[in-house]
Amino acid sequence: MTASWRRREILVFPGLLLLAAALRLPDLATRGTWDADQGHDMLMLRALVRDGVIPLLGPPTSIGDVHHGALYYFLLAPAAALTGGDSPLAVVAWIALGGIAAVGVTWWLARSIAGPVAGLVAGLAMAISPAAIDESTFIWNPNLIALSSAVALAGAWRAWTTRRPAWWLVAAVGTAVTMQCHVLGVTLLPVIGALLVADIRRRTASPERRVLVRVGLGGLTIIALSFLPLAIHELTTNFSEVQAALTYLRAGGDPTSLAPVPRFLVVTSRVVSWPLVGLITSGLTAAVVAILGVLGLATWRFVAATGPERVAVRWLSLGLAWTALALTVISPSLATVVEGLPNDHYHAFADPIVFVLAGIGAAALWRAGGRAIARAGAGAGMAIGAGAGMGIGAGTGSAAVTPGRVLTGVGLLAVIAWAAMHQPPSVASDGGFPAAAAAAARIEADIRVDPIELRSLPDFKTAEAYEYPLVRDGRSVEPAGPAGEAPIAGSALVVVCDSLFEEAIGTPCGGPAEAVAARPDWYGQPIDRFQAAPRQTISIYRAPQGAVAP
Repeated sequence: MTASWRRREILVFPGLLLLAAALRLPDLATRGTWDADQGHDMLMLRALVRDGVIPLLGPPTSIGDVHHGALYYFLLAPAAALTGGDSPLAVVAWIALGGIAAVGVTWWLARSIAGPVAGLVAGLAMAISPAAIDESTFIWNPNLIALSSAVALAGAWRAWTTRRPAWWLVAAVGTAVTMQCHVLGVTLLPVIGALLVADIRRRTASPERRVLVRVGLGGLTIIALSFLPLAIHELTTNFSEVQAALTYLRAGGDPTSLAPVPRFLVVTSRVVSWPLVGLITSGLTAAVVAILGVLGLATWRFVAATGPERVAVRWLSLGLAWTALALTVISPSLATVVEGLPNDHYHAFADPIVFVLAGIGAAALWRAGGRAIARAGAGAGMAIGAGAGMGIGAGTGSAAVTPGRVLTGVGLLAVIAWAAMHQPPSVASDGGFPAAAAAAARIEADIRVDPIELRSLPDFKTAEAYEYPLVRDGRSVEPAGPAGEAPIAGSALVVVCDSLFEEAIGTPCGGPAEAVAARPDWYGQPIDRFQAAPRQTISIYRAPQGAVAP
């Protein structure tokens, strides 16, 4: 690499971070979706930083009464503590900073494997990725795992290349966070463990092997300690999480109508295409192109790469294949896309793998031989590649335009164009937290008494999206009992009906569903009914004094 190119590449890292920040930080107050999960997390964080209530479990999963890890709340606690848990914006900003940091770590990992072009392509693709930006701009436990898994992968690769065992502890920390933030993050553990085993096997000296084994055991200890809150909970609740998991498994797990092979193909497609183009149903053609491109480049480098790059490509490619296979078995519901709900964030721990493999393949194309079709004297070599001035030609020794460089430039421009046309909106479709806060203010204006009973339709979803702003405003909120249960004397009932689940509810929102949940002979007609968001209908009832169940 010439001195000139080295100076230019110095601008790449800060440039990528600034670009990532510019695409994530504006409009944070409104661009993130707000629903039950976000309300639940803010209630937990508020209790932690304001009241000192230590969570032993993380957010609930979609599989019955099983929960993610409590470490998620401790990671967000510093941001929540700044405002006493009263500002979702502070927490979202913390998550956005994590998304920006993930870009930097992914850039470093790709660059350390295959050079400046790989780093630039991987970092740029992640910086502008609509999916990665979406993951950085709302409160949800899977939104931290792109950073944690990137740290785990980078730590493992650094341990392999430097032969310094201490880096495996960094990889263990990243793996522990990934597993805590989402139960499917356990899929990353064998990926990191595989390279650790390979590192142990290549050590010919027994003392080196013993040190590495001890460090590996230390890493497993770090991971085990991250589950200490869960262990305390289980020992004090007769292993309720284990029992819930067993109940779920006995019931048959996630239902699916697809056979294993087509399910594997669907899951693989989603894992590979999501980081580059977003939800597969929103751009099927682009998703297919992305899948063929990434898998084609990975297959080529799997066969043709040499030296450390060969090790990295085979490790990451097999890790990606393992991820798809494992998710096919343990989360078959991923074979079904549910429009209107966050879908692919569950496997965001694989995002850095996809970006790095794309970067490695792009770098190999850039280096590939071929008859030069132009010379740098005309400036063409820098024009093609959409970023040569940032260091994309570093280390090539020539700026000649070859077919490989043309293909690299066209591919990178396609990624940029797609991302530019599919950036997340500045205001979430449901209005974000400001819409929920406005709905809470309207509820408070309608009813002056406490407590306020909240009931959600369907009953498997909570009304915490509105409980949080009510609690933040100092109102007393009680969860309503099952439909048909007597109201609390003198209380008001607020029913939140989500039209996305009308099939599960059995009747439509806006009157029929609410009439079942709030019996007219008890509550009468609602004193107010309004749309808090496109899917959310809120109905407010005042219960009669001394109301009792017949």
